Amino acid sequence: MKEKVESGRVSPSGAQVVVVGAGSAGCVVTARLTERSDCSVLLIEAGPDYQNPGLLPYDLADGSRNSMVQHDWGLTHQPNPRQIVYPFPRGRVVGGSSAVNTCIALRGQAYDYDEWASIGLKEWSWDACLPAFKRIENDLDFQDEWHGDEGPLPLRRHPPTEWVPWQTTFVEACLDEGYPSCPDSNRPETWGVGPHAMNKINGRRISAAEAYLNGKVRRRDNLDISPLSHVRRVLFREGHVIGVEVETESGLRTLSTNTVVLAAGAIHTPYLLVCSGIGPKKTLERLGVPVIADLPGVGARLLDHPGAALFFRPRWMAPIGRFDPLIQTTLRCASGITEYSNDLIIQPGSCVPTPWFDLPLTSLMCSVGKPKGVGYLAFDSVDRNAKPKLHSRILSHPDDRKVAVDAMLLAYRLFQRSAMSRYAKLLVPRPWVMKKRSRLERWIWMMCGSSYHPCGTAPMGLSSDPMAVTDSRGRVRGVHGLYIADASLMPTIPSSNIHLPVLMMGEKIGAWLREEIAS
Repeated sequence: MKEKVESGRVSPSGAQVVVVGAGSAGCVVTARLTERSDCSVLLIEAGPDYQNPGLLPYDLADGSRNSMVQHDWGLTHQPNPRQIVYPFPRGRVVGGSSAVNTCIALRGQAYDYDEWASIGLKEWSWDACLPAFKRIENDLDFQDEWHGDEGPLPLRRHPPTEWVPWQTTFVEACLDEGYPSCPDSNRPETWGVGPHAMNKINGRRISAAEAYLNGKVRRRDNLDISPLSHVRRVLFREGHVIGVEVETESGLRTLSTNTVVLAAGAIHTPYLLVCSGIGPKKTLERLGVPVIADLPGVGARLLDHPGAALFFRPRWMAPIGRFDPLIQTTLRCASGITEYSNDLIIQPGSCVPTPWFDLPLTSLMCSVGKPKGVGYLAFDSVDRNAKPKLHSRILSHPDDRKVAVDAMLLAYRLFQRSAMSRYAKLLVPRPWVMKKRSRLERWIWMMCGSSYHPCGTAPMGLSSDPMAVTDSRGRVRGVHGLYIADASLMPTIPSSNIHLPVLMMGEKIGAWLREEIAS
């Protein structure tokens, strides 16, 4: 296969699949498909590929910080119309955002997936998803009916002996306030304060690439990985996939295939669909792209977790180090505003990272776990250097603003009543803002931001849903041979970071594709 791929065409022998995007789901789908020796797979990634885990660049190996510059797409977003444009980090490397993120490995709640089942996606209920979650993980802390111990991704939680002072005092403050201890946030129906499950071992990030594209997988004869290769569009003939157009260092090439899996993420997958002629008819006509399938749901809903934070300046001689791990613990609880039991999330930040350097500050980061507001993607061009515009519309829904304000007030109360107030002084927002709810409501509208959990931009759904882009197994409607396997598919957002849910989706779709190719 390798010689024929290098000549510009995928080998015609066996089942042929091109996977576009080597992020979280792309790595999983590729690993699962190539378990079939008669299925040849070409994995295409726009970023570089670091095959030797021992030679990873520092920004990718360091699990204590996000990498926001060296391996980034350079995207931006506008949180809401009253704010300026900010960076929106996304990983451009084999491993995708799993190679640059905070290493938080949360599943979400059972009700997140039963919510998907309630709209007709029966194969995505909690009971149906749990086996896939267990296949992912090698949980080093818990071995029971809820956890896996043979999966490729190691997970562990920082024990209290490893917590830095800012994290320890936060947990103590929550316990003093009456919140229960929660040693395992991935067990169903748990809530309270405790350590994060993380895909970080001895401070080192374990990405989906390292977990799923290990040496054994890479040595499979039926796998080729093409890094530094930018897919421009999927090609069709009479509604059937016939290939992909790829730009590499040597120029523009066409690769023939009859099966393409888009796993480019919630921003680039819908953009590739539009470039390929799949999306809202009016958008395609405006851009001069021939209409292959009129699917108005492409890019119409951008889901994310709204966030805001209190920032603190450490007091002189405070036991807080600017090189402490960014996050180790979290509080999850109910706001009482929605019907969900874990829709309010607070995390202590031991520093304040920016795309350029860490600020010597601490924080209490607050986010809305089940937001009702949605944003959208705008497509202004399909030129090679064009990027979709992210209109996040953070806190556009009044209920989301109420939850966010409540979270900020709770965080401030925890700070005031604990040892944290001895370690640091509130810097932003000013204390007078926190003393009156109406002031905080105005402030948070101007200062909120994204948790960088984009999803829902090409949602799956029933055929009766006019906004559904795919069926329940990721098959794109109106065409043959095109699949989606990433966070774009999520019909609603889970009440957690989305890294583990995306891996789970890759596990399920990878297994379905493996069966479908066999038939």
